[in-house]
Amino acid sequence: MAGLWQMILAFRKYLITVFVLLLFLPLPLAVPTKEARCGYVIIVMALFWCTEALPLAVTAFLPVLLFPLMNIMDSTTVCREYLKDTNMLFIGGLLMAIAIENWNLHKRVALQVLLITGVRPALLLLGFMVVTAFLSMWISNTATTAMMVPIAQAVLDQLHKSEVESSTAGQASDNINKAFELQEETTKPERLKEAEETGNSHVLTVEEDRKRNEDLLEEKHKKFSKGMSLCICYSASIGGIATLTGTTPNLILQGQVDELFPKNGNVINFTSWFSFAFPTMVVLLFLAWIWLQILYLGFNFRKNFGCAASPSAKAKEQQAYGVIKEEIKKLGSMKYAEIAVLVLFILLVLLWFTRDPGFIQGWATVLFNKNNISYVTDATVAIFVSVLLFIIPSSFSTNDTDKLQTGSKSKIPTPPALLDWKVVHQKMPWNIVFLLGGGFALAKGSEESGLSAWLGSKLTPLQQIPHPAIVVLMSLLVATFTECASNVATTTLFLPILASMAEAICLNPLYVMLPCTLSASLAFMLPVATPPNAIVFSSGQLRVIDMAKAGFVLNILGVLTITLAIHTWPSPVFELQTFPSWANRTGICL
Repeated sequence: MAGLWQMILAFRKYLITVFVLLLFLPLPLAVPTKEARCGYVIIVMALFWCTEALPLAVTAFLPVLLFPLMNIMDSTTVCREYLKDTNMLFIGGLLMAIAIENWNLHKRVALQVLLITGVRPALLLLGFMVVTAFLSMWISNTATTAMMVPIAQAVLDQLHKSEVESSTAGQASDNINKAFELQEETTKPERLKEAEETGNSHVLTVEEDRKRNEDLLEEKHKKFSKGMSLCICYSASIGGIATLTGTTPNLILQGQVDELFPKNGNVINFTSWFSFAFPTMVVLLFLAWIWLQILYLGFNFRKNFGCAASPSAKAKEQQAYGVIKEEIKKLGSMKYAEIAVLVLFILLVLLWFTRDPGFIQGWATVLFNKNNISYVTDATVAIFVSVLLFIIPSSFSTNDTDKLQTGSKSKIPTPPALLDWKVVHQKMPWNIVFLLGGGFALAKGSEESGLSAWLGSKLTPLQQIPHPAIVVLMSLLVATFTECASNVATTTLFLPILASMAEAICLNPLYVMLPCTLSASLAFMLPVATPPNAIVFSSGQLRVIDMAKAGFVLNILGVLTITLAIHTWPSPVFELQTFPSWANRTGICL
């Protein structure tokens, strides 16, 4: 029996793959419709992604195989979804991140951030969440995540290094000569062997304690790295809800309201949205910080903030600061390549900020907007700056200049560019590009098959239940749906249906449309749910179960926060408790 169980465990991925495909096969066979066939594909892919029975990128290829075979979409249409604008933005943002990492600029920034925020875990977590959320308010959450992840990782690596060095400093002298260190490393196996033969328990105990301490620090570092990665992708999604231009669903809401209710008097504008969504973002960000702190740092908040630190712990903190300052000195002054990458990074952020800020005309609107069509996107900016990384040289050597002036015929070596394709090939997570494409193909298939419309039509009976319950149910439904479909497709599908339902029961349309829009940004459970999740997942530190466990609770907290928000601070701005005249198109509600 034990042997059978071991064999099942050894072949569990293959068994899961076959079992999932066969278990849900009766769905498209018993209900021979496009909706059922698309539902079968979504269920299979969701379970494969959750169990990791197949590599995530391989699962993402299933729409290319199954959608044409099931007559849902033709192969050409499906394949187009795998290299959309968001994928190019993802690639461009990561190219900049790779350049920053290649020239150690991220290490310099990370060390400076450590000196400012300190090394206390809770404040470090909060600092990165606030910065990421603020940036995501104005620029793409994908670009924000791509910029913050390497910086955060460098900060954590440096903190881990300082902790190890501080721990080592407490056991041995700080001024050991490097030659003696090397000699000690080479003779360590001989000392241990001699200790075992002679029964010298003291030597063995010291080595065991040192190994146990290293293992504990490594485990602590890995756990905190998971929390930091999740805090960045979650705060990027949360920060985007604060401004009208922060994420696409917000703009879809404005467009739908203007189209469905032309006489609304510009009820959704930059100021009104900010007054409603910004407090909601702050509350949700605070709750996310508390939850991630509990999940990855524990319930001891005094310890997390360093309030109850012992004298020895404070001494180690001071030693960590000393190590960090010493590392900054080792970096020396900034080289030309670092300065050039930093300038391009600032240029990238400024171009993203000023492209189309919403409350004023951006440079893209003035220069590249024809017939009310915007030709330039964040992806255009990201690729433009990325191309510059391959054009600008990494140095202008003064020695080369001297050779030119003296007329020397010696061959002058060509300085490499700021970024080399070999480096990109090694560090670019290409599997995540296909993972994102699979998510887009899935969303497109839901729309083309009619599955999205079928799900939306099932919402009309909600008019029989109390209004606050409608908000909770709709928020839960949209938050769940957006885990498998894009937030753009989700809001585009649900907003018109909710508007019609609200008008039929004489309810302010914004009362249900606002929660739906915010809930579309609550995609926290799966790597494919949103690009920020995919970016942090590409680091290899997280498993799907880690993201699902943290994201499930955060989804519930998000729904509760949105329900609280819709019944409190937006009421004076939108007058949600009254049925507005601009929504009474049919004249039924008097």
